[in-house]
Amino acid sequence: MKHHPVFDKWPPKHRDRIQLYSIASPNGIKVAMALKETGLPYEPHLVNLFEKEQFAPEFVALSPNSKIPAIIDPDGPGGELLPIMESGAILLHLADKSGRLLPRDPLARSECIQWLFFQAAHIGPMFGQFEHFYRLDENEVDISYPRERYRKEAMRLLQVLDTRLDGGGNIMGDDYTIADIATLPWVRNVKRECAEVDHLDLASFGNVNAWFDRSMARPASQAGMKVCDIPGA
Repeated sequence: MKHHPVFDKWPPKHRDRIQLYSIASPNGIKVAMALKETGLPYEPHLVNLFEKEQFAPEFVALSPNSKIPAIIDPDGPGGELLPIMESGAILLHLADKSGRLLPRDPLARSECIQWLFFQAAHIGPMFGQFEHFYRLDENEVDISYPRERYRKEAMRLLQVLDTRLDGGGNIMGDDYTIADIATLPWVRNVKRECAEVDHLDLASFGNVNAWFDRSMARPASQAGMKVCDIPGA
């Protein structure tokens, strides 16, 4: 295995395995879930965001945007190291590498990738903003406008997802794919945020709730949430 600067801070013990650099946040969890689903051998490394490790030069050499997760595949094209940042790109790589979680039919593959981008462009950013503003102390800053803006957008996106899931299946019907894996941790986060006060009227999205329960019951989902976790965080 050739050298990468990130190995100086997080030395790999198993150089023949995919190296995962992450923390158990929604974007990190979805890659961990995909690794568990595919069974691809990997070695996890905790990038502690609370200690600003994402800004370490060694990590920036792998992920220039200082965002987790990132991976290094030791068996890239031509046997070279393949560094990959951005969770959506990682999910596509893992699906192609394993031959799982992504339809092989060209039309279905394209549709699945569209829903993956729907998560990356809309659900992740909007749910994240919703959570951010509902955690702020409204006595310290006027947050009434952004709270309502992101609450309404989060509800709109949940309705889009609920309509897609009508029929009782997954995002791509019978097949469980990277589109489900990408979306699941973000829905989990807003459900936790609304555990005490249901700001999003989550009970009204019956298809989303049923899909969430089915998806969370998968062994890989349960295992993926624990990868690169910080106890008590």
